[in-house]
Parts: sequence; C-alpha cells; structure tokens
Amino acid sequence: MTDDVQRFRLSYGDCDALGIAYFAIYYPWMERTYSSWLHGHGLRSAELAGELGAGTVGVHSEATYLAPVHVFDELTCAPVRERIGTTSYSVGFEFTRDGELVTYGRMTFACRTPEGAKTPIPQRLRELLETLRAATGS
Repeated sequence: MTDDVQRFRLSYGDCDALGIAYFAIYYPWMERTYSSWLHGHGLRSAELAGELGAGTVGVHSEATYLAPVHVFDELTCAPVRERIGTTSYSVGFEFTRDGELVTYGRMTFACRTPEGAKTPIPQRLRELLETLRAATGS
C-alpha cells in the first residue's frame, strides 16, 4: 500500500509578516496530495481520459482554518473520502500538526469525456476513491 499522506514544513515564504501560514498555501498542498495519491495508485490526473475514458475537472475548492500554523511547523496532509456521486466526487484534506486538525480542505471534481460532456465516474476511479478513509468532519 502507498503512503497516502504528504508532509510539509512551513518556511518563511509560506507565511505572512506575522509568521502565520498564508491562507493560499493550502491549495497547492491539497493538489499535490491528491495527485500523489492518484500516482501512488497507478493513475495520473492528466492521463485519466486516455486511460479511463473520462477526465476530471476541478469545480470547487475550499479550506477552513481551525488553528494558526506558524513558520517551521510540520504539517501532515491526508486525503479523505467525502462524497462520491454519479458524475462528481469530493475529496477532503485533513491538515494536522502533532495529531491536531488545524486546517480542513475540500476539492470537488466532475468527470468529463474528452469532448467535455458529463460522464459517470469511471469504475476504476470509483473503486480507488472508496479506499480512502471516510472524512471525520471539519
């Protein structure tokens, strides 16, 4: 089994003038965690349409900041299963510091044919999404 989590240590460039994590840094980390999780299970985001007959497009993202995070803090980001629909799904991202949930993110993806039409989530991707641990809530 692959290691589904990513670990990050904040640097000065990740923080504002007060040394607190800048809100926008979480989005690249969510994408990196998601892409690495797919890659670790033999799929690449950019190649889904060719491999599975359907690609994904991001349609929504958000983050809730539960506790301040500071320069040199180490965070762990774990993907979790939120919602699996017919043509779209949401993946949650639990950012923890020393076991404490400090930020919770969410990305929603819609499945599209190579021509751009709505299409069901491919079975292989659905089965992989179902292996994620269920979200515990933010």
